[in-house]
Order: sequence, then C-alpha cells, then structure tokens
Amino acid sequence: MTTYLKPAAMMLFLLTLVTGAAYPALVTVLAQALFSEQANGSLIKNQQGQPIGSELIGQTFSEPKYFWSRPSATGPYSYNAAASSGSNLGPTNPALTDAVAARIQALKDADHGNHSPVPVDLVTASGSGLDPHISVAAAEYQIKRIAKVRKINEATLHELVDAHTEGRQWLVFGEPRVNVLRLNLALDRASR
Repeated sequence: MTTYLKPAAMMLFLLTLVTGAAYPALVTVLAQALFSEQANGSLIKNQQGQPIGSELIGQTFSEPKYFWSRPSATGPYSYNAAASSGSNLGPTNPALTDAVAARIQALKDADHGNHSPVPVDLVTASGSGLDPHISVAAAEYQIKRIAKVRKINEATLHELVDAHTEGRQWLVFGEPRVNVLRLNLALDRASR
C-alpha cells in the first residue's frame, strides 16, 4: 500500500508546488514586468494620482453636462463589476421594450431640440453590463446637449470626440469607439 501512497503523495506535493505556487508566481512576475498597467487594472488616475476608474469598466454619468455611458444591466447597482451580466431579456420581451422606450424618453427629455435617431447603444445594455465605451454616433448624439449645458462650441466637442475615438482593435475587430470616462475627463479639462 505504501508503494502506491508515497509516489502519489509526492506527485500531489510537486504538482501543488508547480501549479499552485511556481506557475502563478511566474505569471505574476511576467505580467508586472511586461504589462504593468494592464496587470494592475488599467487604472485611470486624477491629477493627485488617485485612481478614479478603469479603462475596462464603465461608470454611470447622469448629469446633462457629461457624455452618458451605455446602460448597465448589472445589479444591485449599475456597473457593479462583481455582478457582470446582461439583462437576459429577449428582443420580444415587453420588459425590454419598456426599458428601451423609457431610456429613449429620458434622452429626449434631456435634449428637447435633438430630433436625431437615438443610437442603439445609448438605450441597450451590453452583454457584460460593464462596457466602458460608446459608439462614435452615441457620443455625437450627445454633443448638442453638452454644448448647451456647458456653453461650449459644438465644434470643440466634435474635436474632443475625434481625439478620443479609438479605432478597431488590431485594425480589424470591432467598431471605432469612445471611452466615456476618458472623454468626460478631457471635457472637464477643456471646460476650465
């Protein structure tokens, strides 16, 4: 019996060392050395060096003077990274239809003079509920409201959106997009 238990116990010990300690330590060291910013959460910091958000997780902006993010379906509050999920409501579900209609009405109420079609990403949540980006169309849709509230020239806001538009990933995947937190921080700097 000990002829089987001793080698099994030794393999368990060695594999625990390799897979439970050595490999995670190696990956951590390599990540910190080669991709430090990403390994530490892609944090965005203010002028005092304090973290105020992440490039990878969206935040709620509801004041009319800011670009608004995509709606989040996480619970119990928006952009809860511990509860990443979509709403799981199908396209024919009346609850989804009602939620989208309410979001469209909120956008129209915030900007009475804007009769442009509402971009879909401003009224529907992403699959994760944490999307930090909006489409360029969604950012441009909000320019009139922000220009009116902040008393800024619309051309200046178009330039800000253009400057913060990220292209397709590796020139192939996805669509051009705008990180809402970075754009709003630039908006605050431009408004001073």
